[in-house]
Amino acid sequence: MRRIVLIVLLTLAACAGADAAKTVSGSSDPQDWRLPTGKPPSQVEYAALVAACQDKVHEPPDSGAVDSCLSGDFGMHHLQ
Repeated sequence: MRRIVLIVLLTLAACAGADAAKTVSGSSDPQDWRLPTGKPPSQVEYAALVAACQDKVHEPPDSGAVDSCLSGDFGMHHLQ
């Protein structure tokens, strides 16, 4: 039983480490953006929104299309 728990925990840690190693491509960090409510998005929320925009625009992430998608489709505001 302990081996199974250990294997599961190590697997979860490896998956979390792999996800953390991936950088969120797009404009900048989440603290430069505000949700329509005025609050900054969490890193998970920001990553999900950027991924949705990347799937939608099918362009290189540095093209500015992701920023346009975040602003237009999701109502986020970029801080200047």
